[in-house]
Amino acid sequence: MADEPIAELNYCTPLQAAHTPFMDQIAAKGRSGTFLTLPEGFPTSSDVANMSVLGGNLATELCGRGPLEAASQGITLAPNQIAFRMNLVSVDDHGILCDFSGGHIAQCDAEEAIALLNKALGSEKIRFAPGVSYRNLLILTGAEFTPEVICQKPDDNHGNLVVEHLPQAKAKNSELTATLLRGLINQAFKILQGRKANAIWPWSGGRTGAIHSVSQRYNVKAAVISAVDVIKGLGHCMGLDVIHVPGATGYIDTNYEGKAQAALQALANGYDFIYLHVEAPDEVSHAQDLILKIQAIEDFDRRIVGAVMQQAGNQVAFCVLPDHPVPLATGKHTRTPVPVSIWQPGVVPDAVQTFDEHSALSGSLGLMKGSALMDLLLGER
Repeated sequence: MADEPIAELNYCTPLQAAHTPFMDQIAAKGRSGTFLTLPEGFPTSSDVANMSVLGGNLATELCGRGPLEAASQGITLAPNQIAFRMNLVSVDDHGILCDFSGGHIAQCDAEEAIALLNKALGSEKIRFAPGVSYRNLLILTGAEFTPEVICQKPDDNHGNLVVEHLPQAKAKNSELTATLLRGLINQAFKILQGRKANAIWPWSGGRTGAIHSVSQRYNVKAAVISAVDVIKGLGHCMGLDVIHVPGATGYIDTNYEGKAQAALQALANGYDFIYLHVEAPDEVSHAQDLILKIQAIEDFDRRIVGAVMQQAGNQVAFCVLPDHPVPLATGKHTRTPVPVSIWQPGVVPDAVQTFDEHSALSGSLGLMKGSALMDLLLGER
């Protein structure tokens, strides 16, 4: 959701230009600041950003998107297994990546493509697992494989030649894995020929790691609501119960009302902390679509934030923030700290009146890092 000033908006950001009365209310009644979700030295990916928000120790707990998405699907990885996130992507006749989401491939088409890949390339050592739309998994089994390969992010390579951004070995012992990945990419392109999503892009591989439990650290009953496997998997690994919402798609057609009602029901069922994630602003930002970005922000404000605030009562605390910026100018994640506003009952507000990137800079919370946000929300209860 976070962005940079845009000329077409009189040098406002989409968040400043959008009509967001409910997020503005959180800012006006609460305190604001910024939060660093993508520190230097770590990938600019959503697993890093959301683990940061939830107070994870990136240096010791980060394991890659693959294992997190596997956990979301109920796939238990053995010690000799590595899971890679695998996008179904679109590549043009010149070998250029033209859509990292395969045209937001329909679920039925994605599952059909994964079935084709398993039939042609699957074995005891190689397995493809379907996820949500273009977001799928490649699982390698064998002690000879390693996650220590350089796999670039697909959404960072829109418009680039695929052959110039293939997986590379980090060390001699990872040559075999990198070679296998390059071979699978080449073979998949032939198998998926003629389809809109006609290629694969494996990345962010890893093994199952040890991640701390939010529920245990703060002694809370916690839940996560999201459409996408990486967030559900991260929540599961960090001790949050995963609440599934029918019709949650990870795009602008997601079931906003269903997510809001799921959060309200969770509050009614005794949950202390609910992490509600919406993917739509990210997707339309990658597509560099200004109109849809403003729509996604306003839908989130009205159909999620407003819907919950109007029914939850005045004893519930609210915290709102993007997990990372995706400026429309580039369509790529950046490391700029994101705005955050927190309304906690009984806490004196600061002078900030609106929720946006500029106003947050003058908030009383300042720049937060690490577990500071979660400690503020749940550390003293």
